[in-house]
Amino acid sequence: MDEAKKIEEFEAKIAAGEKIEPKDWMPDRYRHQLIRMISQHAHSEIVGMLPEANWITRAPNLKRKMTLLAKVQDEAGHGLYLYTAAETLGISRAELVDQLLTGKAKYSSVFNYPTLTWADMGVIGWLVDGAAIINQTMLAKSSYGPYSRSLIRICKEENFHKKQGYEIVTHMAQGTSEQKEMLQDAVNRFWWPSLMMFGPSDKNSPNSGELMKWKVKLKSNDELRQRYVNMTVPQAHFLGLTLPDDDLKHNKETENWEFGEIDWKEFYAVIKGNGPCNKERMRARQNAHEEGRWVREAALAYAHKKKKAAS
Repeated sequence: MDEAKKIEEFEAKIAAGEKIEPKDWMPDRYRHQLIRMISQHAHSEIVGMLPEANWITRAPNLKRKMTLLAKVQDEAGHGLYLYTAAETLGISRAELVDQLLTGKAKYSSVFNYPTLTWADMGVIGWLVDGAAIINQTMLAKSSYGPYSRSLIRICKEENFHKKQGYEIVTHMAQGTSEQKEMLQDAVNRFWWPSLMMFGPSDKNSPNSGELMKWKVKLKSNDELRQRYVNMTVPQAHFLGLTLPDDDLKHNKETENWEFGEIDWKEFYAVIKGNGPCNKERMRARQNAHEEGRWVREAALAYAHKKKKAAS
């Protein structure tokens, strides 16, 4: 079968709503885009553990400590699911991790901002995980089977994380004036980075068209961002919080909340490694990888010894 016929059958399968599985034929470009996208998602889960783990020992009580610890543990699991999904495309986990540690692969820009107060833990759960859920529930219907299936469980756990965050935010919104000020400050700092999580605007996105053509993505960046704003603004109003956007207004005709221009210069600067915590995050991951080298080597040696004994 020639290449053109293979592509025709591949695209017909996607158009019919069928899943592409690892042993199915797929265009090299489809495989490349999936590896890039899934690995970026996996890296985001692993790096995303850092700003929250920083607060585990400083949580205000045992309940908060336990729930935050559980959340960070979940994120490690999400990274595992996603690395495994990426491996079905023919790339090794060692190569994926190396791409992260050398700066070749990207991860979500939002994790390069500092977590300065306990309120950030609530706001990250509410805003950041809220944005992730909107994006990931769409990706759970992706045309690639292993990615789609991994996201079913991830989305369930992310919903729990958002509830954790919103419960913290609600508690602080009803608290002392100092708690309310702390909460508002966290919202001011994370609102715009949470909007950037959906990626560049559609007119400047180099990958969205291709990903939507193959139904890896079912909605564009701007569509998802608008849905997020429409859901989040009423929640902020209910909590008595102000979102840091003077241009925010409701359009009765479209029923959308219109918002101001995102600072794309900041977005691209963070993506390129020039955000507030880029170097700190990468250094932490590199150090953890190096310090864990003996564990990996011991595990491989044990597996080799066991295999040799069995033969």
